[in-house]
Amino acid sequence: MPTERDYRRVVELIRPEGSREARMQAVVDALWNEMGPKGCSWVGFYIKPLDADELVLGPRRDKPACSPIGLFGACGRSLQSRRPLVVTNVSNLKAGYIACDPRDRSEVVIPCIEIFGDECWGVLDADSHDVHSFTESDVAGLQMVLRHAGLTGIVGAGLVEVI
Repeated sequence: MPTERDYRRVVELIRPEGSREARMQAVVDALWNEMGPKGCSWVGFYIKPLDADELVLGPRRDKPACSPIGLFGACGRSLQSRRPLVVTNVSNLKAGYIACDPRDRSEVVIPCIEIFGDECWGVLDADSHDVHSFTESDVAGLQMVLRHAGLTGIVGAGLVEVI
């Protein structure tokens, strides 16, 4: 059973100011405080360099992760489709899953779209050791947090891919 997370409280903790890197770190820290005790094993950003077909690790909590990663995993899929992705069970991705922590069983990925433009510059990724840990409610909450922090613009309502 998915855990209810209070994303409005997360928004209250974030001041949307400073560099993109500083805002990403503020988002990760606030999300970790809310999500960590509620079934989340990792949360962080992956950023797409302009000249590479890969994603590199950005601000994250609370353990290391793979970097760089290819665009074939859940993060790459969300980045390329520009759609949020809820993976209810990572085994559903088969060979398309990049396992940074073999204990992870589900994840949610939110694309980050330039506010003035339409380029997808990265993704916010959250993982859990539990299956079915994330839902479309988490997508809506995470999108709200990212918009508040000025880290995403365009949000496609109703376009969540669930695997």
